[in-house]
Amino acid sequence: MHERLKFIAAADDPTRTFVSICEQFGIKPKTGYKWLARYNAEGPSGLEEKKRAAIACPHETPDEIVDAIVALRKHRPKRGPKKLRAELMAKHPELPWPAASTIGDVLKRHGLIRPRRRRVRTMPSTQPFADCAQANDLWCVDFKGHFKLGDGTRCHPLTVTDSFSRYLIKIESLAAPRGEPVRDAFELAFREFGLPSRIRSDNGAPFASLAPGGLTALSVWWMQLGIVLERIEPGQPQQNGRHERFHRTLKFETLDEPAVTLAAQQRVFDRFRHEYNDERPHEALGQVPPARHYEPSWRPYPRELIVPSYGDDFRVRWTSNIGHFSWRARSVLTHRSLVSQPIGIRQISECIYEAWYGSVFLGYLDDRDPKPCLRRP
Repeated sequence: MHERLKFIAAADDPTRTFVSICEQFGIKPKTGYKWLARYNAEGPSGLEEKKRAAIACPHETPDEIVDAIVALRKHRPKRGPKKLRAELMAKHPELPWPAASTIGDVLKRHGLIRPRRRRVRTMPSTQPFADCAQANDLWCVDFKGHFKLGDGTRCHPLTVTDSFSRYLIKIESLAAPRGEPVRDAFELAFREFGLPSRIRSDNGAPFASLAPGGLTALSVWWMQLGIVLERIEPGQPQQNGRHERFHRTLKFETLDEPAVTLAAQQRVFDRFRHEYNDERPHEALGQVPPARHYEPSWRPYPRELIVPSYGDDFRVRWTSNIGHFSWRARSVLTHRSLVSQPIGIRQISECIYEAWYGSVFLGYLDDRDPKPCLRRP
């Protein structure tokens, strides 16, 4: 620093050439001009030694690692950094894969990632899943919103997932959300995977209705198989939050370009189901696929259906072939889904009785009514 200040002072001597002054201080003219320029721009501080930028970064991601990340992203363009990292580590655990944040930087540098539009989100509710401790404790069912296919028809995707493992039990392309094709899909699922303990649905058809107890032919069949019904509250989709989140993934992965026909769309769904269950890492499962956490139920599909039974404090009335039962010598209507089924009736006050089908409350009977009917609370 002191020698450089002497050089600056000597450079002002008009009787000497600049080259001779540089030779006196043992530097090249190029260096002398650099020192003068720094001094004129920054003053004495400009003559201090500058730290050199590193020629190479020791922490830079190797080119072969970058190439593998970019190649996998192009092969799976809808996978994020976390899932890409999990898949890369599973395929090549011997390589030093960088953190998910670094993988995200690599994707950004190569133009393979776009910032997501921020959305206002409500606090998630986990209460409905507090007692879901193992596979097949709870299956969730719903219809993903319908959409138009290439041939102009509508597709109504029926989806069934295991809440504990996130395993995709079924995804079926249906022409309409009717009870019979839904029952057919569930029968295939029950024969392949066994029976769950509970099924959770919303209050739409064919899972529920405005009939007593909200029953439908489908839900009565589930009950006769020994499955407990669960329905979320109207307007509360977060009570089936895991299934709703799955629908977002389904839409993102498969519905950008709908197929031409129902059969073609089903092939798309079948490929997605295999990838989702067996290959796609799931963040909530420690970045492993759902198949690693799922196993079929120990309850097989039965040959005979279960008839509900009631305690000693109930009176039992059997419905007719059109869903009516007799009470006080009068006919009371239930629902066509309860044909030839036992209805349990229990007295709760002098004139008021409760009517049940198994564990489902159907309504109240009042002996003071001139025409008895099932009244809702």
